[in-house]
Amino acid sequence: MTVLELLLASQLEARKSQDKERLSVMQLALSAVKNEQINKQKDLEDAEVVAVLQRQVKQLKDALKDFETAGRQDLIDNTHRELDILASFLPAQISEEEIRKIVDEIVVELKPASPRDFGKVMGAVMARVQGKTEGAVVQKIVREKLS
Repeated sequence: MTVLELLLASQLEARKSQDKERLSVMQLALSAVKNEQINKQKDLEDAEVVAVLQRQVKQLKDALKDFETAGRQDLIDNTHRELDILASFLPAQISEEEIRKIVDEIVVELKPASPRDFGKVMGAVMARVQGKTEGAVVQKIVREKLS
């Protein structure tokens, strides 16, 4: 079953069980996927659907920071629930330790001469961990390694 089919099935299940919060999250996610399909003028592969969901998660995390700054506990709680729902459709995230191992392997392979080779290393690492972690985490680890 594709990720899109899982989203649609989850939306139907939420509609039947009258789970308004889950239904709302599913509708937003499906809307974002549909918009991406329209922009690309083609059906999306699983990896592309996951990328759309990851963008949704990133937007929610950014909003969460704002809610925490404003001290809005009601919005913080709601956003955490939405993140949990979306996270169930994403591949398992890898740990920082695993990312560090991958960065070490890439550094050995590419033998970067200086921190200016950051882009090469970052691109290779992101290709290997695609969809399994956030770019900001990888960026932090690669910068540490190259400096």
